[in-house]
Amino acid sequence: MIRFLFTSSFVILFLIFSVPILLIEWVVGKHNPDLKNKTTQAMVKWAFRGCSVLAGVSLDVIGMENIPQEGAVLYVGNHSSYFDIVLTYLCFPRPTGYVAKVEMEKLPLLSVWMKNIHCLFLNRDNIKEGMKAIMKGIEELKSGISICIFPEGTRNTNPDMILPFREGSFRMAEKAKCPIIPICINNSSAVWEAHLPTMKKAHVIIEFGKPIHLDGLSREERKFLGAHTRKTIQEMYDRNKKLI
Repeated sequence: MIRFLFTSSFVILFLIFSVPILLIEWVVGKHNPDLKNKTTQAMVKWAFRGCSVLAGVSLDVIGMENIPQEGAVLYVGNHSSYFDIVLTYLCFPRPTGYVAKVEMEKLPLLSVWMKNIHCLFLNRDNIKEGMKAIMKGIEELKSGISICIFPEGTRNTNPDMILPFREGSFRMAEKAKCPIIPICINNSSAVWEAHLPTMKKAHVIIEFGKPIHLDGLSREERKFLGAHTRKTIQEMYDRNKKLI
């Protein structure tokens, strides 16, 4: 319980005391968007690193060499914990936004930081609004900002099987003509979700798979891109589960 109190207090204090920083970031963004991206990424990584340390996470990262040195990518991962965002963001070498539920846009201060790192707010109950988010994601990818999606659609509580992927978000990679980087996350729910509200020390493994280039796939694989990517991640998940 102490870890939870320390971590949650750290998040609340960061959000409160970051208000002047948000104002400065807003001014910087008006004149130098690239500088704003870099400084925002540095600040968010600092905050997320603090959260992971306070929560007692031991993180192993595999396959960083599979992330292209240049250009935007669509990261696709399995999802079982809020810490999936905290820990994956620490690994991303360049500015990257997440596809989040539209309800997150209503959270004060947190939503501002989310917008600053180019998060997209997806309304799955409104097709028109959902398509706007997808189109925005395509624009971000074409401009050089990577996007990370968790296409299971919800946090998965099954420790053995990754849920089927929703195919809609994969259109971003097709339209932006960017590679897909599979992300396999093992044991992140052991930090918090497995024993709410207590946080416990946990060993988490994140593996970045080899890039999936759409022009190298068969017609069938491109038609069911979500299923193809899910199969790749499930194989990594089963392999890395033995290392926990």
